[in-house]
Amino acid sequence: MKITSIGGPTALIEIDGFRLLTDPAFDPAGSEFTNGPSTLYKTAGPTMTPEQVDPVDAVLLSHDQHYDNFDRSGREFSLRAPRLVTTPSGAKRLGGAAVGLSPWESTKLATKNSSASLTITSAPARHGPPGIEPMSGAVTGFIVQPGNEREPTVYITGDTVWYEGVADVAQRFDVTAIVLFAGAARVPSRTPEHLTMNVQDAIATARAFPKARIFPVHHHGWKHFSENLQSLVDGFARAGLSDRLQPMMPGDSADLIFQA
Repeated sequence: MKITSIGGPTALIEIDGFRLLTDPAFDPAGSEFTNGPSTLYKTAGPTMTPEQVDPVDAVLLSHDQHYDNFDRSGREFSLRAPRLVTTPSGAKRLGGAAVGLSPWESTKLATKNSSASLTITSAPARHGPPGIEPMSGAVTGFIVQPGNEREPTVYITGDTVWYEGVADVAQRFDVTAIVLFAGAARVPSRTPEHLTMNVQDAIATARAFPKARIFPVHHHGWKHFSENLQSLVDGFARAGLSDRLQPMMPGDSADLIFQA
């Protein structure tokens, strides 16, 4: 498996011959996005262009309603992708090749020229404190399971905090790699609470998945992040979990070889 952090929540995951892209956000630094009372400010652009990322087999979109996960260029890219997997409500809005999955529903990817396959399962996510759903809208994470058992099972959290839904994923799946959306995003015009995982949430997640290595994304490039990569590094060190964290900044890649 190889993971490349592109910026914000956008990461390229290469696994068993497949190329998967999470939450595409390709607009340049300085972009502003207003949604109701909130304006999001992008402070860093992507480290790869859509042309450099192509081709992909699927886009895994945690939700389509927030620009920091799905900006204008990301939308254009996703609507050209052969498969776009997201929430049911998002799939209705996007149309085309979009597939909507409710929690624990699955879809399969297969290649034409080999027997390789991937099962992609929707994982529950809650984008903030209890009761946030009417404001935040539906969000999903993803479990990626290769047909080849020697490859890792990957959990992509999407925009969520630590809560019972994440704990439920740990009970159901033997996960060995987690792409964790961090940053403790805060939008005071919406709620004073953090909307994505903070350090404590990330540590709770690491402890719930004792076999998993943690690959943090979505902690850099937007003004509304209240924690950064160093916050995670320091927090995991205090918790005695430094060996579980793979620090990643946009532009970084990590190659992993897993053995059954």
